[in-house]
Order: sequence, then structure tokens, then C-alpha cells
Amino acid sequence: MRKPAVLLLALIAFGACAPRPVTLAEALGLPPLEMVAVAGGTFEMGDVFEGADEDATPVHAVTVGDFRLGRFEVTAEAFAAFARAAGRTSVEALDGEPLPATGVTWDDAVAFCAAYGYRLPTEAEWEYAAREGGRPIRYAGTSDPDSLRLFAWVADDTASGPYPAGRKRPNALGLYDMSGNVAEWVGAFYQFYPAPGAEPERHDMEALAMRIARGGSIYQEPDFAQTFRRMGTLRDLAASDLGFRCAADAE
Repeated sequence: MRKPAVLLLALIAFGACAPRPVTLAEALGLPPLEMVAVAGGTFEMGDVFEGADEDATPVHAVTVGDFRLGRFEVTAEAFAAFARAAGRTSVEALDGEPLPATGVTWDDAVAFCAAYGYRLPTEAEWEYAAREGGRPIRYAGTSDPDSLRLFAWVADDTASGPYPAGRKRPNALGLYDMSGNVAEWVGAFYQFYPAPGAEPERHDMEALAMRIARGGSIYQEPDFAQTFRRMGTLRDLAASDLGFRCAADAE
């Protein structure tokens, strides 16, 4: 009568010892990405400051679960290694300089993150993390415009391109360059924020060409670096100031 219990214990033990599936990145020998664990919660998403940004209103409550987010924007070196190994179009990488990957379409970013078993962050996850767990912070790391340049590369017309990742201060979660340097692709999104009490509109991501980028860039004014600002663009845009970072569910 004890055999079923013994068999069940054996199956549990086998499951506990079963090897984790190898990701494409591991199979290709790509370097790991440094991820930051973010504890989830509920926050008021959108323009919680003036309530004047039509793309970021009405402000509405959103709950995000625990997740992980890349500490840095994906670098050109990392993306170039992936592209070479996977036979995809590469981007320029300079040895020794951890410059963010740019000239990368939304689908390129999705493919890179998927190789690691990751994904792009949702809009809500991105804003929640930039705002240090949903706090009312105008920029990633500060609400003081006079302190912004300690945390972000913005409005620098003299720059020949984005700066290496991680040269400015991180926000309180240890995330670098969430505001400025390069804008960042995000994953699934609601085209319009829902009216109070209404359900969000969900759209077929494959049928729609529009995507959302967050955080602003080195070529844009500080206004675009605000944590609630949304920038809509075509999914096949490959711009010199548009990159990404990866996200994943909590382990």
C-alpha cells in the first residue's frame, strides 16, 4: 500500500533534480545579463504630477507582480555577440566601451531577450521600476530638475552618440540610465489608459505596428526623461538613440 507514496516521492525528487532547460544564450555561449529583483506592488500609473499629459492620463491604479529587470541597458557588444551567433543583422560595437545597443528594432529587442529566456518589460513594470517601486518620482533617481544630470544624459547636442552604460548614478533600485542616454523599447502595452472604472483596451500586438518607448534620450529635452512620458513609434524603427533592457518574471 506504500508503493504509490514511494513513487510520488521519487517523482518529486526527480522533478527537483531535473536540469533547467538550456537557453539559447547559454547554448551560444553569450555572457549573462545582470538582473535586479524588483518587489511588485500597486501604484498610481501616469502623470501623477500635473495630470496634464494626454498620453499619460487618466492616472490609474496598476498592480505588478515581482519581476526582474536588467540593471543596465543591453550593450552593443552583447547584442553584436548575439547577432553573430544567431545569424542576425548586427549593430556596431566598440571593444571595451559598454555603449548601449542602438539601431535595434522592437522585434530585434524581443529576439535578444527571448534568447536568454527573458522578455521586454511591460509599460507598467518599466514605470514602476523607474519610479523606485511606484513612488512619485519625476525622473529615474530624482524629482529635482537641477539634479537630473547626476542621473541622466539628456539634451546633449554635442554628443556624437550615447554614452557608456552605468556612468551616471542609479536610482534607488540600482537601475542605471532609466532616464536619458537612450530611450527604451517596452513590451505589451495599452494603447490608451483606461477611464476610471473601465477595463483597459487590449490590442493584438501582431496586428498593430505601433510600439512604445520610454525614458527619453540624450538628444531629447529633460521633459522626455520623465518617468511617465510615453513615446509611440513604429516597431521597425531603428534609431541611434533607441535601445532596450530585458525583464523576466521573478525566480
